[in-house]
Amino acid sequence: MSAAGQAAQFFIGWDVGGWNCDKNRESRDALVILDAERQLVGTPWRGNLRKSINEAATARDWLRKIFGYCQADFPEHNLHAVLAIDTPLGFSEAFRRLITRREYAESVEQSNTNVYLFRATERYLFDHGLAPLSPVKDMIGSQATKGMHVLAKFAPQVTQCGVWSDGDCLTAIEAYPSACKTSAFIQNWLLPYVIGERVDPPGRLWIEAIDHQDKRDALICALIAHAFVFSLSALTAPLASIDSAEGWIWVPKDALQTDRAPAVE
Repeated sequence: MSAAGQAAQFFIGWDVGGWNCDKNRESRDALVILDAERQLVGTPWRGNLRKSINEAATARDWLRKIFGYCQADFPEHNLHAVLAIDTPLGFSEAFRRLITRREYAESVEQSNTNVYLFRATERYLFDHGLAPLSPVKDMIGSQATKGMHVLAKFAPQVTQCGVWSDGDCLTAIEAYPSACKTSAFIQNWLLPYVIGERVDPPGRLWIEAIDHQDKRDALICALIAHAFVFSLSALTAPLASIDSAEGWIWVPKDALQTDRAPAVE
């Protein structure tokens, strides 16, 4: 992360809600900011980021608004943030060819190998025991276009497959919190935010600041952002064959099942 230099580093998790999620009680935008020691910065926030996205002119402007939502002091200078986003940040090459050139795939079979519905990164996760959603068929198109809009506006430079930047203060990657349920690596990092276990119904008791599932997903995203800088070897890197326009989902290696045979396309 040479772009950051000696800048103060922050790690932001964004669980993405739809464009008009203001009144959606179940799913809204959620933000968690961590520092280099994985301590909470400010207060995790939940709402709709649409207004801030529309109003901000640069990545720095938008980060200033994000820090404001989280009631955190914004360092005007010497800042670098890694933003991990929980939504698909691209469409498959086959889907893009279909809608822009009317070029069709030769064969379409089972859902998890459908090249229109899933990118190569998602098909890779299917091959390793996970079940990612599709922005085409799973009603998350609003969230996906919101995330891609933010990349286009605030982090348009593709620095490598699955990594976007504004060339100054912001780096963005795609995360997938659901994949981390079986990751001992991430589950261990979550322990400082857990205060106990509930018996009925069974589940974790979280610190007061992490009081909604959206915020818990944003926290996991922030931890993935931190791992991207300090524990990159714990994450699965993009395959050499991946089209950078499709992007890549950064998941912990220990979340993948390695004894599964790849699906036949």
